[in-house]
Amino acid sequence: MDTQGHLRVANIVRLIAVIALIAFASYWLGARVGTRGPLQVTALANPAQAAQTSKSADTAGLGDVEARNVRIYRQSSAAVANIITKAVEYDFFQDAVPVEGAGSGFVIDPRGYVMTNNHVIEGADTIAVTLGDRSRYAATLVGTDPRLRRARRPGIALLKIDPKGKAIAALPLGDSSNLQVGQAVLAIGNPFGFSGTLTTGIVSALGRTVQTSDTSYIDQAIQTDAAINRGNSGGPLLNSRGEVIGVNTAIYSPSGATAGIGFAIPINTAKRIANDLMTHGRVRRAYLGITTIALWPALAQALQLPVQEGLMIERIAAGGPGVKAGLRGGDRVMMAGLQRMVVGGDVIVAADGKDVANQLDLGVILDEKLPGQTVRFTLYRAGRKMDVTVTLGEE
Repeated sequence: MDTQGHLRVANIVRLIAVIALIAFASYWLGARVGTRGPLQVTALANPAQAAQTSKSADTAGLGDVEARNVRIYRQSSAAVANIITKAVEYDFFQDAVPVEGAGSGFVIDPRGYVMTNNHVIEGADTIAVTLGDRSRYAATLVGTDPRLRRARRPGIALLKIDPKGKAIAALPLGDSSNLQVGQAVLAIGNPFGFSGTLTTGIVSALGRTVQTSDTSYIDQAIQTDAAINRGNSGGPLLNSRGEVIGVNTAIYSPSGATAGIGFAIPINTAKRIANDLMTHGRVRRAYLGITTIALWPALAQALQLPVQEGLMIERIAAGGPGVKAGLRGGDRVMMAGLQRMVVGGDVIVAADGKDVANQLDLGVILDEKLPGQTVRFTLYRAGRKMDVTVTLGEE
């Protein structure tokens, strides 16, 4: 390369060095004296929040809906709990690693009973509850629904705090059986740690079956478009009278953020669980004692059954309610592809007048029953239709 070529290369190198120096200087000056964005967004306790919550709101100038929202928030937020859990897990090297979780809950009884979701407190070593007035309590687990645990379904957990003689607010529990699509709802909780957050929406749908993972689901869920995010789980879904109609549990979101599709466990389901835990120390569940197969058209045709939908009884537990009522299980084994099944048993097509096509249909009906109550089955036996009444036992 000649001398001029060397000079051109040297000039280019100098130019690049100057540009880099200017860029670095600009970045350094901007970092020292420029406007900075927040490094981290966290939710800090607001000392005035509790006082504002307890004050009477001046709703003059607000619309009817706004005034209602303000009123409900002020009368309800003191009973909504921020739940913090702590546990110890072990890493690959078996070193102890402290883990902290968070969720929401709400007081259902002034004696100190707090309702939340089971997955909020599952595996926790310690549980702390902070109410809307910023009072903080250690909590103990009263119990959960064992049937939901075994089925790996999101369930209800009941906690107990000791108010130490202090009067604490409790939320009134409503009736989720008479909800209508389109009615207004409000959700209060602690999304991402921002305590006392209110969102509003409507009942978008009822009776949803929501699969929350490969092995878990919620039946009869209330769907709402009120914004529900991580940390809202376990908090109350309220109607326009300020009554709890559901326990916020899950969202559908490909991104992980709210997408306007949230789900709540109906409060009537939660009330039954909480009442059993408070009065009996355990959840009483109706027991039928049968194992069934859901029919499909090809199987029904192969067995020459008179119906193509229903539950065929495979086996009946010895000494269980099904045996005592005279239900019949299968009497021969057959293979359907790779599936081995016992066929020839009664085919249940309805329970208490409601169609039964699969195990979920039957489970929903049994969930509404208590031990000692009866259920009337409509079934086919050897091609003949009949009704059989079963007195349910207890799991």
